[in-house]
Amino acid sequence: MARIEVTVDGAQVSDDVEPRMLLVQYLREKLGKTGTVIGCDTSNCGACTVHLDGRSVKSCNVLAVQADGHEVTTIEGLATDGELHPMQAAFHECHALQCGFCTPGMIMQSIDLLNDNPKPDEKQIREGIEGNLCRCTGYHNIVRAVQTASGQEVGK
Repeated sequence: MARIEVTVDGAQVSDDVEPRMLLVQYLREKLGKTGTVIGCDTSNCGACTVHLDGRSVKSCNVLAVQADGHEVTTIEGLATDGELHPMQAAFHECHALQCGFCTPGMIMQSIDLLNDNPKPDEKQIREGIEGNLCRCTGYHNIVRAVQTASGQEVGK
């Protein structure tokens, strides 16, 4: 077992974990952060995307011990005082989901995209989320949601 200390959604956590435990497993199984979804187990779909020190990572591709001493933000940690994060609100407003399976990872990746490029055009958004797969929507409303969250006027 390895001892880790990590901040998850603003709360300091200290745990013993198996050295080979994936961050996604740690978040879901040990901390109950089930909004972080296990999709493909191969880092292809992005459903498990979280922020590690403010940058998006696929948590199925990171060991829990690698998060030791770092800060992790999950989809559950985005809302503040009961208010949705602007990206969460934009996904809701623009109906940027169908089954919702990819939505947590897509939102986390989209936030990171806007941190790098606050006013991306459609092509930049599509390129910025290309590591996150949605099998339902066709991406149109997801792109609109990212544009909306960035404060851009979006045609309906």
